[in-house]
Amino acid sequence: MKSRRDNDFNRKRKLVKLNTVNAQQISECISKVNYGGNPEHKKNPGDFGLTPPAAPRPGKALCDVANIFKRRVALDLLKKGMYLECISDRFENEWPKNVWAVTGDNAVLEYQLENPERGSYHGYPLPGNDPMVAEVLTRWTRIKNV
Repeated sequence: MKSRRDNDFNRKRKLVKLNTVNAQQISECISKVNYGGNPEHKKNPGDFGLTPPAAPRPGKALCDVANIFKRRVALDLLKKGMYLECISDRFENEWPKNVWAVTGDNAVLEYQLENPERGSYHGYPLPGNDPMVAEVLTRWTRIKNV
């Protein structure tokens, strides 16, 4: 995977301030959210049912390095990220543009809204030098341990 410099990352991404989003809205999002996936982020297609099953593209982060091979795991982490308010401060309709989650191996995943009509996201692991990694790990650890 191509290495990115710190100034190459999207600076518009920001975590929402804690306790500023309506809990009912988050609960509704969690109950309706979908995980679509993206073949560009897969080398091993697992059970994602993508078309084509896998089409890894140079420069794209692969879910495989975060050991995400099951759609259910990707969806559960997406929901947990929403629950822990690891969400973007920018919304499209009722959906946060981004959601972040942390795997058991401390890989930080970024989910990106791909269809605001269906509440569908795709996700990928962030490289360690992305400034969002430290922010997400701090929030995830603090909220999870409360």
